[in-house]
Amino acid sequence: MAEFINDMIIEPRRKGLKWSRITKQTAHLKVGYSGQHLASLVTGLEGEGSGARGNDLADGSEVKACSRVDQLDSCNNCKAPVLRTETRCRVCNSTNINRKNDSKWLFTIRSESDLDTLVNNPHLNRIILILDDYPGFSESNFRDIRIQVFEIYPRKERHKRFKELMTNYYHSIYLEHKKLDQTKTPAPKNFWPDQYQFFMCNPILVFKAIIFNSDSDDPRLDIQRWIEPVVNRDKVESIIMPLDILNVEEFNMIYQKASRKEIEGSLATGATYERFKNYVETKRDVGSISKLFEGIRENLRQYLELRNTDRIAVSRSKYERRTKSASI
Repeated sequence: MAEFINDMIIEPRRKGLKWSRITKQTAHLKVGYSGQHLASLVTGLEGEGSGARGNDLADGSEVKACSRVDQLDSCNNCKAPVLRTETRCRVCNSTNINRKNDSKWLFTIRSESDLDTLVNNPHLNRIILILDDYPGFSESNFRDIRIQVFEIYPRKERHKRFKELMTNYYHSIYLEHKKLDQTKTPAPKNFWPDQYQFFMCNPILVFKAIIFNSDSDDPRLDIQRWIEPVVNRDKVESIIMPLDILNVEEFNMIYQKASRKEIEGSLATGATYERFKNYVETKRDVGSISKLFEGIRENLRQYLELRNTDRIAVSRSKYERRTKSASI
């Protein structure tokens, strides 16, 4: 695995950065096919050698890759494009840069057959989601790169929200847009990492690695997690939902529907059920309530509802970092 990451991710990117500084073209490298290589190594399954025209893995798994590394940024003043390696706008010399971190997975569903294949097909057992990003993005650290691989099983009850999301998209967004204008093809379903709907699907993190100082002559690879293919995924806990994603009404759902024992099992050290009850009923302050939890685990997420999936709005403020100077 370490050799693959070095050969297919670290070295190509270093060379891309070298030439980007000369050509002023983006250093961003497409990750689709390299993602399939990574999925094969993580799962222990070969592909079918069919490119985009067949199964991504021999067991029928669908592989989707998303890279937030070396996205093309923009100047907040004049809106000109700015490379990730640039600290100033080449057009107006401004340091007020909008650093982009909003790439997402795309699911194309244009028919009932497409939908059925994605969520009901017994030969498509698993969705594999690969994400490359910066763990230190909020600190403008663009040197360390994180690679994560998640698994979702659409036909399992545990991941039923994924099926619900894709079904809602097709019937409430795609078909409704087609009714308005038959000549236009609606955009694919956007599936955003780190957003509420993603965590509601109970994704299982099976691989995680960080490349420290990725653009240096001496990068360091740290593989922090790798769940072997033989391990029963039913026994592996899905990732924890960050607390800042929830609103007061959703904390209230947990309070109303979950048992006291379930809630107490998720509270942070020193927090009490009585304090949670009081905060939900009287204070209704998200910040105060959040401090009582370590995170929202899968057992509590089952009591939450999907937000409006007819019009999924994504806040851009989380992804924009406006500073007087941007470090690399």
